[in-house]
Amino acid sequence: MTRLVPLLFALGVAASAADSARIIYTKSFPGSTPAYVSITVDRSGSVAYKESADDDPEQFKLNESEASGIFDLAQKLDHFTRPLESGLKVANMGAKTLRWENGAEVGEAKFNYSLDENAKTLYDQFERITETERQLLILRRAIRHDKLGIDEALTNIQSIWDHKRLMGAEQFLPLLDQVAGNDIYMHIARTRAAELAEAIRGAKPKA
Repeated sequence: MTRLVPLLFALGVAASAADSARIIYTKSFPGSTPAYVSITVDRSGSVAYKESADDDPEQFKLNESEASGIFDLAQKLDHFTRPLESGLKVANMGAKTLRWENGAEVGEAKFNYSLDENAKTLYDQFERITETERQLLILRRAIRHDKLGIDEALTNIQSIWDHKRLMGAEQFLPLLDQVAGNDIYMHIARTRAAELAEAIRGAKPKA
C-alpha cells in the first residue's frame, strides 16, 4: 500500500496536467470582420472568445464531441511543434497562430496558408466558432436595439445550424427562449426562435 501512494500521486499529477491543456488560436486580418480574434479552448470545452485583446471574453462551452475534435487535431499536428506554413505565394488570408499550452509544454505555429489537411480542418473549426459568436453578438444586439432585425438574425443562425457550423449551440438557448416567450417580438421571430431552440435541445446527447 505504501508503494501505491507515490504511484497514485504521480497519476493524479499527470491527469491534472492533462486537464490544464489549452489551445489558443489568434487571427489578425485588418480590413476583415472581425479584424482580430482570439479563441482559447481548454480540455473541458470551455471557450473564451475575444475580438480585441482588451475585451472581456465571451465565455461558453463546446460539447464533448466538439472539444475532443479540436484536441485530436492538435495532437495530429504534434501540438504545433512543427511548421504549418505552406511557403506558397498566395494572397494574404490573415496572420494565424495556433498555440498549445500544457504546463511547461508549449508549441506554437504561425501561418497564412497551410497545405496540411489537419491544419485546414482545425482552422475551419475556429472559423466556425468565429461565425457562431458573430451571430450571437448580432442577435443579442438586435434583441436590445433592433426588434425588426431579430428575424433576419435568427434566419442567419438557422442557416449556420442547418449547415452544421454552429458551435456550442446551447449558448443560444437563453436568447432564443427570451424571443420565443415574449409577445413584444414579431410572431414569425417568436416561432423561428422556438423551433430553433427545440432543434438545439433535441440534438443534445442523451444522459
